[in-house]
Amino acid sequence: MPDLKRRLTTFLEKRGFSNEIEELHPDASTRGYFRVWRDGGSAVACVYPQPSDPAVGIYIDVTELFLAGGLPVADIIDCDPVQAVVIEEDLGDRILRDEILTADATRKNDLLDKAIGLIARIQGTTQLAYERGSIASRLKFDTEKLSWELDYFKTHYFTTLRGKPLSREKDDSLSGEFAELSAELETYATVLCHRDFHSANLMVDTHGRLRIIDHQDARIGSAAYDLVSLLLDRITELPDEEWLDSKRRLFMTELAESGMREISKTAFLYEFRLQTIQRCLKAAGTFSYQSAVRGKTHFVPFIEPMFKVALSAANEIERFPILRNVLEGEIQSPAFSQ
Repeated sequence: MPDLKRRLTTFLEKRGFSNEIEELHPDASTRGYFRVWRDGGSAVACVYPQPSDPAVGIYIDVTELFLAGGLPVADIIDCDPVQAVVIEEDLGDRILRDEILTADATRKNDLLDKAIGLIARIQGTTQLAYERGSIASRLKFDTEKLSWELDYFKTHYFTTLRGKPLSREKDDSLSGEFAELSAELETYATVLCHRDFHSANLMVDTHGRLRIIDHQDARIGSAAYDLVSLLLDRITELPDEEWLDSKRRLFMTELAESGMREISKTAFLYEFRLQTIQRCLKAAGTFSYQSAVRGKTHFVPFIEPMFKVALSAANEIERFPILRNVLEGEIQSPAFSQ
C-alpha cells in the first residue's frame, strides 16, 4: 500500500488535486482505492498494483464501451497509464449489498429488479462491443477459461484452504466432469457479461440510481451468468425456488422488451442451472483463496451455501455424479458442522 500511495501522491501533485487522501476498503480487490479532492469536489482514485499495468487500458476500454451503450458506470475524469492511476466520478459509499440488508421487503425487491434490468441492458450492448472491437468482445467464457476457474476451485478449496487434496482417482474423475461442463457452457457464450455482477459491485448514487462498478473483466458468456451471480453469490441461506423462478421470468421479460432474443422458460432454466454449478464453484474457490491466502476469513461462511446451491442444481439436471458425491461429502464434513 505505501507504493500505491506514493504513486498516487505524485499523480495528484501534478494534476492540482489536494494532498488530502481518504483510503477506501473494497473487500477483495488487489487495487487500492482512495477518495481525493480538487476544486471543492471529490473523486475516487484507483491505483493498480504495479506501474504501467496493462489492466488500466482494459478498464478504460470497457468503461468507454459501457458508457457508449448508455450503461451507468462512473465517468473517467483523468488517468495516467504509467503511474497506473485512474481518477473517476465519486459514486458515494452506498453499496447495494448494504442497502439490501437494511431495506424492507418492498425496497429490497425493487432494487433487485432494477439490477436484473441492468443485466439485460449489458447484454443489449453485445453488438456494440463487437462493432467497437472492445477487448470485452475478444474475451470469452470458453472451455479453457471455464475449466481454469473450476481447477482454481479444486486447488484453493481442497489444498489451500482445507489442506486435503483429492485422491488422484477422484481428482481425475472430477476433472472429466468439469471438462464436460465447461465445453457445454461454452456453447451458451453468446452475450456480453459483466462477469462479477453481484450486489457488492453495484452502488446506489446520491440520486438513488444503481451504478455499475468493477466491470473491467467483462466478456462474452452465457445469458445466465450475471443473473446467477446476482441472485446466488454470497448467500448464507438457499433461496426459495419460487422466488428464483420469478426473477428468472422477470429477466426473460426484460430481454424480450429490450429486443434481445427470446428464450423459452425450459431452455433458460436448464442453462441457469448449468451455469449455477460452474459459477458457484468458481465463487467457492475465490472465497477459499481470499480466506486462506489473504486472511479475509469473513468469506468462509459463504462456501457451504455455494456447495448446497451447486449440488441442488446438479441434482435437478441429474448429471455430474462424481461432483455430487464430492459436494455431499464436503457438506456433511466436520468443517461445516461445527
